[in-house]
Amino acid sequence: MTLIGAEGGGSESDSDEIDAERAQASLRAWEKKYQSERAWEDLEEDPLTGRLRVNARAVELRARERRAKMASAALRGGAAKGMMRFAYVVVDLSRAANEEDFRPNRLSVVGHCAAAFVREFFNQNPLSQLGIIVARNGVAERLTELSGSPEAHCAALRNALDASGDFSLQNTLNAARTSLKSIPSYGSREVLYIMSSLATCDPGNVWTEIQATKAAKVRVSVVAVAAELHVARRLSEETGGTYGVSMNADHLDDLIMAHAPPPPLAEDATKSCLVQMGFPQKKHVSKDALIVGTRGDYVCPRCSGRIDELPSQCTVCRLTLVSSPHLARSYHHLFPVPAFKEYASRNVSAKESGIVALECSACLASITDASLASECEHCSNVFCFACDIFIHERLHNCPHCSCATHVESRKKAS
Repeated sequence: MTLIGAEGGGSESDSDEIDAERAQASLRAWEKKYQSERAWEDLEEDPLTGRLRVNARAVELRARERRAKMASAALRGGAAKGMMRFAYVVVDLSRAANEEDFRPNRLSVVGHCAAAFVREFFNQNPLSQLGIIVARNGVAERLTELSGSPEAHCAALRNALDASGDFSLQNTLNAARTSLKSIPSYGSREVLYIMSSLATCDPGNVWTEIQATKAAKVRVSVVAVAAELHVARRLSEETGGTYGVSMNADHLDDLIMAHAPPPPLAEDATKSCLVQMGFPQKKHVSKDALIVGTRGDYVCPRCSGRIDELPSQCTVCRLTLVSSPHLARSYHHLFPVPAFKEYASRNVSAKESGIVALECSACLASITDASLASECEHCSNVFCFACDIFIHERLHNCPHCSCATHVESRKKAS
């Protein structure tokens, strides 16, 4: 009986250890959702020093695959995009932002990524407006109002990087929703959270605020710096946004920058409407106007009111005021450049014919690795990896296709 009791006790202790291991593994189950990139496969051993280094070719191949997915999503048929976006960026400046798991700390990394996102947002969305809300000490502070000046937002954010207190999801959501509820129906209402805290300190029921945000058709996306928060994920799922958890500083920057291009609109929000716009003329303010108090260099064509920047709305007649370059820069979202196809997969006979290195048709640099070369389907020109990224993310036009179109148009005109 004693031996049986000892064996039974041992089996119970083993089962307790197994249960403890399972419980510990279940606590880390959320991490498995964010390990699809398999970053350890990019490491290789340096033959000279024996240390681990990042394989540049593997990184480039993964970047090409990620860009191809984005291009296919952009060319997906039937997906309407909001060209006029009204967005708030909510930056978590609670005490959790002072953690030093990022170097030098989360606060500096988040501030740098947020400032870079503001500039990229206006580069991708010249007709849109953006505002910044900071969360600290349990309250929401509207740092900047909705406007189209990236430098004003970056300067205000730079001066407000001071983390303290708790984070409140309900207060920040209420501040963003009340400001976005007066946006016209043609505008896309969005909120982007950059969240460092693992808890939220709310004065009331946060789920009621989430339902009110959903009813106001505000799309909320969350980028978590530390770990997944259940209420934040439910918020993004209820409002049709996205949720992501960063693994390092570079991954955090990628997750935030993914929200710069305009996302596809929901089916219930895709309705066409005519938007009246004015193209104001720029006139310098005279000394007499400064004495009276009339400021601003742009004059509204409808009421002759003055405004400071474009794009914006006239403070008198509420007319949307833009400039012609703003419309031209929004063109590439409607007709994006198709993804280039891989050159090596189709031109296998190039190596057999004795061609060792290719030449990029844009920068004229030699391409030693043919597997990283790409080819335009329309003009059949070959580009290197760097020029491929520049064409799709910055230029938004194939240079040879644009040149051929310009030549044909001049021939028809002559």
